[in-house]
This record gives sequence, C-alpha cells and structure tokens, in this order.
Amino acid sequence: MVPDREPPMANKLRNVPFLLVALTVPSCGGGDDLDAPIPGMPPVASAPKDLDGQVKVAFEACAVCHGTSGHGDGPGAASLNPKPRTFADVAWQDAVTDEHIQKTIVFGGAAVGKSPMMPANPQFKDQKDVLAGLVKIVRGFKGK
Repeated sequence: MVPDREPPMANKLRNVPFLLVALTVPSCGGGDDLDAPIPGMPPVASAPKDLDGQVKVAFEACAVCHGTSGHGDGPGAASLNPKPRTFADVAWQDAVTDEHIQKTIVFGGAAVGKSPMMPANPQFKDQKDVLAGLVKIVRGFKGK
C-alpha cells in the first residue's frame, strides 16, 4: 500500500508565505530614528510640478495595495493583514514627516516598525524626483 502524500504542487505552495516574508524582511533596513532624513533624499518641496511618467509608473506599484485613491483598498489589499495604510487619514498625515514617508518607500514597512509585507523599493533611493513625486502623491490624499 502506498502512503498518503500531499500532491507535489501543494507541497511546494506550502512554503510560499514564508518565502515572501523571508525575501522581503532582509531587504528592509532597520534603524532607531524613524524620521531621520536619508542621505541624498530630497525634501518633498523639490517634487516636480507636473508628475512625469516615471512617477506615475512608480505609483502604479503602490496602488496595487494602497489603491488609486490612497485608501488602502487596492486589489492586492484583500489578502493582506494588516491592511495597507490609508493615505487619506488626516491624523496620520499630520503625525508623519516627509522623511518618514521616504524611508518607508525606500526601505519598506519593517524599517519603520510597520508590516514587513510593505516591500522595500531601493530603486527609488537615487531617483530623487521620482521619490519626491511619490511623497507628493501621498500628501495629496490627505483628507480625501
């Protein structure tokens, strides 16, 4: 008699959640000063007046979870716990600095004491205009 086994694909899929976290967490930096500016990061005031194509493309990645309206209701949010931040929250907007938003975007949620499911985006660290544009978008959702 052959012993009961899991189907081969089920055995492989069982490790997917662990792998996602394992791949995300190491890419997130740590640090005690969550609002400290990141060297070379622009202040939000230097964001381009008209958001260019690169910023819009970059925000599409954010919108998967945060939604196009910034309410944390993107299609990827359905399976996340905790749910993504809503950028419309006035109290949160007033409490967080631009540097904190930049650090979250570049280093991910774990770097700022939030969910490690928020991935790091180190490709933006040297793209000052894109990063400033993303911060401008986040700030633009305040109260909406």
